[in-house]
Formats: sequence, C-alpha cells, structure tokens
Amino acid sequence: MSDKYVLAIDQGTTGSTVLIVRTNPDQSSQIVSKATVDFEQHYPKPSWVEHDLHQIWSSVEAAANKAVDLAKTDKAFTKDKIVAIGITNQRETLCVFDAVSSQPDCNAIVWQCKRSTDICETLKKNGFEKTIKEKTGLVLDPYFSGTKITWLMENKPEIRERLESGKAILGTIDTFLIHKLTGGKVHATEASNASRTLLYNIHKGEWDLELLDILKVTNHACLPCVKDSSGDFGSTLNLSFLPDGIPITGVLGDQQAALAGQTCFSVGEAKCTYGTGAFLLLNTGEIAETSANGLLTTIAWQLDGKVTYALEGSSFIAGAAIQFLRDQLQILENSCDSESLSKNEAAAPHLYFVPTLSGLGAPYWEPNVQGALLGLTRGTTKGQIIRAAIEGISFQVYDLVKAMAADSSEDLKILRVDGGACANDLLMQIQSNYLNVEVERPRDVETTALGAAMFAALGVGIFRSLDELKGARKIEKVFVPSTVSTDTHLKGWKRAIEAVRVFAQK
Repeated sequence: MSDKYVLAIDQGTTGSTVLIVRTNPDQSSQIVSKATVDFEQHYPKPSWVEHDLHQIWSSVEAAANKAVDLAKTDKAFTKDKIVAIGITNQRETLCVFDAVSSQPDCNAIVWQCKRSTDICETLKKNGFEKTIKEKTGLVLDPYFSGTKITWLMENKPEIRERLESGKAILGTIDTFLIHKLTGGKVHATEASNASRTLLYNIHKGEWDLELLDILKVTNHACLPCVKDSSGDFGSTLNLSFLPDGIPITGVLGDQQAALAGQTCFSVGEAKCTYGTGAFLLLNTGEIAETSANGLLTTIAWQLDGKVTYALEGSSFIAGAAIQFLRDQLQILENSCDSESLSKNEAAAPHLYFVPTLSGLGAPYWEPNVQGALLGLTRGTTKGQIIRAAIEGISFQVYDLVKAMAADSSEDLKILRVDGGACANDLLMQIQSNYLNVEVERPRDVETTALGAAMFAALGVGIFRSLDELKGARKIEKVFVPSTVSTDTHLKGWKRAIEAVRVFAQK
C-alpha cells in the first residue's frame, strides 16, 4: 500500500498556510512541505478590522501552489496522490458572498473587529445575555459572528436585501473556502465553527430560531448546513491549482484543530495556542461545562453526530504584541529577535506591558479596554519593553489557566503548547514558571494545520479512530518550572490589569 497525501489549509488572521502531509499504512504522518502567504489587514475606522476575501482566496491559492511545488522533493508525490483536504480557519470572522459565484459582497468582518460593541450593549440592556449564554455557551461580545450580522442588517441595506432574497449567503471563513473549493456547489460549515456564531444551540445541535430572531437573521436559508467535523464536505471543482474530485473531509475551527493536533482527546487534557492571540482549551468530553469564571463553553468537534465539548479562554493579543513592537513602535526589526534582545533584561515587578490592544478577553470580557505600558522611567530600555511584552503574554495565559482550574476544580498538570510564538524559549520558560507546571512543546508546532489534516485523514479512512491519531504527536521540548518566586510579579500584574480597566471607564 503506497503513501497517501493530505493537503491541509490553515487560513489564519494574518496569512494562509498550506501543508502537504504524507500518511503511511502504519497510521504515522509527516509534513512533506509547508508554505505561508500573508495578506493585508484593513482598518477602515478605529477598532474596525476587515479582510479582503479576494486576498484571502489568492493567499490560499498561492500557498497551495508553493506547497505542491515544494512537495515534489518527495519523489513519490504527485497531485493525484492527494486523497483528502482538511480546512482549519480563523473562526468568528464573518463572510458574505454570492450564492452562485462566491464573489464577496463586502470585506470580511474580522473576529477582532469591535464595530458591534454598541449592539452587544443594547442586547444586554434588553435582557438577552442570559438566553444567549445558556444556548450557545458564549458571552455577548463583538468577538463573535452573530452581532456582526446584526450590524450588516442595520447598516448595509443592499446586503440585507441580497441575504433576504437568497442572492447572497453567509458563513465563517471555512464556509467561504468550502464554497470556493467546490465551485459553489456546497454551502456548509461544521459544528465547532457554528458554535462560535451566537446563533447555534450547542445542546440541541441546530441553528436556534429564537437566537436568529434576536440577531435579525430573517432568511434562515442564508446560513450554511452544519456537518460533522470529519465527513463529506464535497470535492474540488474547477480549480487552477488542484485536480477535480479531491474530497474535503475534515474541517475544524483553528483552536479546536489545535486541540485535535495536540491529541487532547481525553477529558482534562488542555492546550494553549500562541498565535495572533492566545487560546486555551480544555477537553470536557460529553459534558458542556458552564463556567463561573468568565470562560466559554464551546464545541470541540462532532464525530458521527456525537459532540465533544471544551472550556475555552481567549486572550486576543499574544504573538501580535511582538508584531506591534516590530511594526508600529519599530522597537525590533524581526519578531524572532525578541528572545535574544530581552532574555537578560528585567521587567516585572517594575515594568508591565498589558497587551490588550483589541480589548480585554476572558475572563473579564471588556471590549473597550486598551493596552498600556506601566512603570516607564527615563532609564527604561528597549530590551525591557520587549521583555515586558513577553511577560504580558504569559500573564494573560496565567489568568486563563487559573480561571479554568477554578471551573474544573482540578489544577492543570501539563500544558501542551503550539503556535508560532511558542518557538520562543524565553516565553515558554516564563510561562512554566508562572503556572508552576510543565510546558510541552511538540516537534511540529503547526498543530492547527495538522489537526485539520488528521481529521481529513480520519474522514477518508486512513485513520480509523481518535486512538490511532494519538501516535502522530511527538514532543520536542519540555519546560520545567524554576524555583524562583513569582508572587510579586503576579501581584503587580493584577494591579496593571485593574489600571487598564479603570482607564477604560467613561
């Protein structure tokens, strides 16, 4: 039996990555090639964030072409040996596009966008927050897709008319990509992405009519069909970069895909992804745990109609804090230099960078909070500011882990990490120190794309169960907490968080 290949698309917030993964008869897997193509971020107004869907599609196409070309170094590889496609994506970003041609009706409204903040506040005042949380596991925050739809309905009459008439349809990024890949034949999403919209009842497994009414989705046919996370999402058709007939068999939201890529298939296993933001997920199995500490209840995945749930904590800015220092403040030329420039510097407990540049996420959920540098003096150095940013990322994750421990009544023993920023040894060691737990970094940090590839392989029978997928994960390094006391640093962080919360009050 010859090797087979899976193409995995990881459509992220700042770029699109495509992997070619070789799968073997013994159920092992190996990344053959990888290509990433970035695209532009659009900020039409303060706190608004948009993506051009044409640019997103072009980035996917270009990354796929590069990955296929690079894969040719594997002499056994040909395009015809790609047996499945997996998709993972930035989750809450809203897309509206033509029902036939897939042509965008407008720019995508990105998960970071705060334009629907007032809508969220109005819904809270009208008493809808409890109902929405009970049905979706989510809080009323502009982070999620639902109030973005409401904003379009209230502010873009031409788009409202097209959605109501059925000429346009909507969905998250996975829905748009599926529609494009299948030549406009399939309008679908899967359960983990649907669970991030404020429209999906995670207990009944269906679009909720009461929620659709609250958020002004009048034509229910504009919503995609919700499928299992591993299954039939149609096949490629009329693409310039791939043959017709390759089945799409695995789809997961990015954080759920990382949970799968880290093989957190057992209750109590957790991972944290350090990408644009930091996202902590804990597998809770068949039980949709309700958080009393500001975390979200979400769907991890759905297989054969059976749902696995997770608790999630989200910090909106993690690796993006280093990008901010590089691009806006120009404190460093390359993100990869952040470790060397700051490893011998000191920041906390005297200097704090609160990286809430897109609002304060879990466990506080205060979208109006802005970032801050606290404790600056005339003697503050560039290296100290970079160190403070790295520490700020780890402080946010500390808050998420402690909230999760309070909800689950069990302390985390090991934290599995992934995402681009986890390549920073200093960040990972600081994280281990603050949490006082071991931090495990895998050999392949592209666990988000690998999770999509694994579920796609599951969908075509290369793997037969989640147990068989566990062997795909290999540990590269374990960070062990030091004996240095961190109490003073953590107390200072609490003061810093309180300071930005007070400053945001009007």
